[in-house]
Amino acid sequence: MGDVLSQDEIDNLLKALSSGEIDAEEMKEDAGKSVKEYDFKRPAKFSKEHLRTLEIIFEHYGRLISTNLPVYLRKNVQVSVVNSEALTFSEFTNSLSNPVILGIVNFLPLNGNVMVELGSNLGFAMIDRLLGGQGDALDKSREFSEIEMSLVEKMMAVCISLFREPWKNVIELNPLLERVETNPQFAQIIAPTEMIAIVTLNIRIGEVEGLMNICLPYFTLESVMDKLNTKFWFSTMQESSDDDYTEHLEDMIQHVQIPIIAKLGDSSITVTDFVNLQPGDVIRLSSRVDEEMDIYVGNIKKFKALPGATKKTYAVRVTSIIREEEE
Repeated sequence: MGDVLSQDEIDNLLKALSSGEIDAEEMKEDAGKSVKEYDFKRPAKFSKEHLRTLEIIFEHYGRLISTNLPVYLRKNVQVSVVNSEALTFSEFTNSLSNPVILGIVNFLPLNGNVMVELGSNLGFAMIDRLLGGQGDALDKSREFSEIEMSLVEKMMAVCISLFREPWKNVIELNPLLERVETNPQFAQIIAPTEMIAIVTLNIRIGEVEGLMNICLPYFTLESVMDKLNTKFWFSTMQESSDDDYTEHLEDMIQHVQIPIIAKLGDSSITVTDFVNLQPGDVIRLSSRVDEEMDIYVGNIKKFKALPGATKKTYAVRVTSIIREEEE
């Protein structure tokens, strides 16, 4: 509620209006204007448009994580963008737990670094999965061992390498993981009062769910801030024809490496015979030398072939192709 005027103030106001010192129309315009407080300690360097564009970028990034991490973890990974916000660096670091997984990333060719925070429960779930477990998180958080940290750094490097494609419409990035810290005190990449944008991703690995926070300092993104708007974003997206897209897919497929397995035959032996095997021992197989053998592409039986050699290397000669309907 506005201040209540005294009778003298009302009389002076009416007198000024009647004499023309104050214009009633101007007063109406001034009354309609809303005043917004501005905190100089937290300058609004990231607009809603900037934050929305960052969400679009990291939605793409999340899709890449959900398709690439299962290759290493052999488990379903689901990623979604939770929110984005602007705050000071000190507010972000004060909210971090200890221990925590903090990846310090050099955002080349941009100046400065960005920080990627991965929930410790997700880190332990990845470690457990990489070491042959079910991918369960620990009931109680603890410090990471040196072996566990090397596995975490490997997975963080995989996640960091995926930054290139989502950012290509803004700038050609060459991100480099400089180090991984578990103590927030050793990860002071900028001044505590500097403004940052935080994009939060929700990651689900099997039954374990946690958050990944990407800390993007204004100092690092300052040179590309003009490009962080949806108009620029969609204007730079090049539409390619179906023929170009098909050609691009074919080119990518041709560079994919796949395992080829030639199955000579089967045999059953006792554990005692297996333990006592020595160089020169002969194992009888279920197939003959002159019989066709199965050739597997990955886990799919695809060809029939005869064994042989070329120069000094073992080889097979494909005799027929197994169609899908013939299996």
